[in-house]
Amino acid sequence: MTIKDQVAVVGVGCTKFGELFDRSYEELICDAAFAAYSDAGVEPGDIDAAYLGTYMPGPNGGKAAVSLGDALRLYDKPITRVENYCATGTDAFRNGCLAIASGAADVVLVLGAEKLRDRGGRGLPRFGHPLLAKGNSAPGLFALAATRYMHTFGVGRDVLAKVAVKNHYNGARNEKAHMRMEVTEDKVLSAPMIASPFGLFDCCPTTDGAAAAILCRADLASRFGDDYVLVKGFGLAVTTGRPYYDPTFDYLGFRSTVRAAEQAYRMAGVTAADIRFAEVHDCFTWTEISNTEDLGFCAKGEGAALVREGRTALDGDIPVNPSGGLKSFGHPIGASGVRMIFECVQQIRGRCGERQVANPEIGLAHNVGGPGAVACVIVLGSR
Repeated sequence: MTIKDQVAVVGVGCTKFGELFDRSYEELICDAAFAAYSDAGVEPGDIDAAYLGTYMPGPNGGKAAVSLGDALRLYDKPITRVENYCATGTDAFRNGCLAIASGAADVVLVLGAEKLRDRGGRGLPRFGHPLLAKGNSAPGLFALAATRYMHTFGVGRDVLAKVAVKNHYNGARNEKAHMRMEVTEDKVLSAPMIASPFGLFDCCPTTDGAAAAILCRADLASRFGDDYVLVKGFGLAVTTGRPYYDPTFDYLGFRSTVRAAEQAYRMAGVTAADIRFAEVHDCFTWTEISNTEDLGFCAKGEGAALVREGRTALDGDIPVNPSGGLKSFGHPIGASGVRMIFECVQQIRGRCGERQVANPEIGLAHNVGGPGAVACVIVLGSR
């Protein structure tokens, strides 16, 4: 199946990300949605269907799409709530594309939103068995894979620090980022240890935020302006949520990303070499390095060289996370993927100011979560 160039993104919106104690979950939804409406030149009544990407909906919404319906008064229309670990936002976008390509809708709202800072505690809430899941944390699980990778390929923490420095440099130039500050390698390496080899600045923060996109049939896109962006392809892959029981899992990367990228490239009719820039899932600094390999930007074990040589910087040949990434934005689960779509669209439009990458004809957004159990890849491009 292919939907290449059948779906267009005609509008996007994004809130400021951060500790937004003065904004409710519903207000963040409204802020992102109405920014996207304005960008696309549509009215709420133009929306045929909506998809809400959220990991933990607002307190009045339970687990249902009513969180979006009530916030936007978008009643009597099909609204679907999507949750798929850290790929929630990009999977919501994927579902919106499928709705249009199938003929079920002409204009679709995709919105990702999350409020993590109002819930107390630190890090992500933990679920699962009260005994067997004890001590199970995102930093701990990803640190296991990072340790194996670094041992196998002889990579030191200095390379992880270079990823943090790069992404904070980009984020300092992004008005919507949570952490708008530059850091030095010394500061990264001397920061408190969270889960070896990850120090404080190797980890993305927990954050509040929302982002939205308006999709429509490509043959209708010109009605909304001439700066629309086309969906070239997408892929979604799910593997085991318990990789430590899989004897073939080598802790050097994530098969879900490899398979999702293969699907997306095949649908788009491109290869990894055709991608001009990428927003990838840098929940931790090592994850960005691994993702660049799994996405095919280099061979396994060569991701560290991409960083050392500056090839993933804004002026490199494959800029990675020009927005500042999750390292600067934080990771409000449902919002992250749609926020990455927002960045890709704005880069392709040439609207990113001093963060603007050269020749942004085709870009990629990627999420992986679980950790590693599910990945989603979206390829977007100009006309």
